[in-house]
Amino acid sequence: MTKISNQKMMDRLAEAARTGGISRRSFMHYSAAAGVTASAATGLWTTAANAAPKKGGTFRFGIHDGNSSDTHDPGTYVSRQQIYLAHQYRSYLTMINPDGSLGSDLATSWEANADASVWTFEINPNASFHSGKPVTAQDVKDSLNHHRGDSSTSAAKALLTSVTDIQTDGDHTVVISLAQGIADIPWLMTDYHFAICPSDGNGGIEWKSGDGSGPYRIDGGDWGTQWDLSRHDGWHLEGAYFDKIFMIVLNDPNARQTALVTGDVDAISLVDLKTKALLERNKNIVLESVPSAAAITMPMFCDTAPFNDVNVRNALKLSMDRDEVISKIAFGEATKGNDFHHSPAMPYWPADIEQREYDPDKAKSLLKKAGAENLSVSIHTADSVFSGAVDMCVLYSEHAKKAGIDVKVVREPNDGYYSDVWLKKSFTAVSWGARPTPDVMYSLAYKSDAAWNESRWQNEEFNNLLLQAKAELDDGLRAEMYRDMAILARDDGGTLIPFFNNFVYARSSKVMRGDNLAASWELDGARAPSRWWFAS
Repeated sequence: MTKISNQKMMDRLAEAARTGGISRRSFMHYSAAAGVTASAATGLWTTAANAAPKKGGTFRFGIHDGNSSDTHDPGTYVSRQQIYLAHQYRSYLTMINPDGSLGSDLATSWEANADASVWTFEINPNASFHSGKPVTAQDVKDSLNHHRGDSSTSAAKALLTSVTDIQTDGDHTVVISLAQGIADIPWLMTDYHFAICPSDGNGGIEWKSGDGSGPYRIDGGDWGTQWDLSRHDGWHLEGAYFDKIFMIVLNDPNARQTALVTGDVDAISLVDLKTKALLERNKNIVLESVPSAAAITMPMFCDTAPFNDVNVRNALKLSMDRDEVISKIAFGEATKGNDFHHSPAMPYWPADIEQREYDPDKAKSLLKKAGAENLSVSIHTADSVFSGAVDMCVLYSEHAKKAGIDVKVVREPNDGYYSDVWLKKSFTAVSWGARPTPDVMYSLAYKSDAAWNESRWQNEEFNNLLLQAKAELDDGLRAEMYRDMAILARDDGGTLIPFFNNFVYARSSKVMRGDNLAASWELDGARAPSRWWFAS
């Protein structure tokens, strides 16, 4: 038997072990026939067999950001507790897969008309709520309408302003009509607010009981403390390998990490980067660092001097050593920003755009061109923006000195930062959560009339491209448009983007996962309980 054929045999044996198609005894027998030692075969079996998902056990995970005032109303979702819980007990039309692609949840398929102004979603006929009621198109219609209309108080109301009508066509077809074509509607349906709840029969939804159609059903719990759930055997998708899950709110980072180290939980949602080295030395713990679309931005008001001169804006962008910021502030757990709000974790990523680097000499040249030599500016920040926000701005101030720029760091109070400083002060530091597509991000913060246009940037060419890209169903053409928009934002925009921060979390080595981790939220896109499993 040749070495090549031996390798092919072992590959086939490993695949059989992963899929449960061979017993351990047979695996060992055939491995010996291929010339593999008993100890090596045992190691191969353990690795391959544990790669196959198995049902059983209770998965306990500690999360950050939970409040006693949280509710089951999807229109109020904002905390990690609400978002993570929703992905266990409720379903959405679509989901972001571990590899970053768009996948099915309740919707088995979706299709647009020629100009993407009408979208038709087919609902899985096998889906059911935990109460036993089938999920119907009426439930979907009423759940989406919960976020629409003058009386809606939903935080996601603005995301559906282009929707003009939602109709059902039988029990399993939903038709969404728009005022303009939007190609991102299937992606938009992954937004954490758009959980599908049972209809109340009067055009509204019944959300208070916590009934859902997700992989796990709620057995009990309290907001801000803990939730106990068990597998929903009628779930319409694959997964949900654990029998039960306990979601425990641990807002204190030391408490979270201690619980993981002592084995009181099997995973935690957020690792304190300052102490992650301690966890890395623990052989019983696995750290995950997932590049994401979450970002740190430093917007400058483009309508306010001195930032109304593009040369000044670009000089300030060139005056940051992003590599040192990532090393010292993000502890290496970040992707370098290039001054356009489009992460490699998003679709249509323009990989060929030249990376902006630290260049104080070029910055000096631009300031001279602008007649702004010896520039002095203030940047406003607070500890609550993100861990290390003030330190980042102080480090940036040191970098800028080499360009002849005096950056004064103004430390603002944590309380009220986003109501009293952001969108009010002309140069600030901001933390943005991940958005699924560049259209969502650009529409929220870079479109000329966006309520959150934090740099007050106005660029007619950018706005026209954004409008065209929304309705473009050809992925190649759409990618070209986003590339052109990225270059405009990079070279003319008013936002310095130091980095896109990684999602850094941890799990016990007893917990297994698939080959990829979703970059939409921590813990595998908030779906770890339905995607992970225990090793045998």
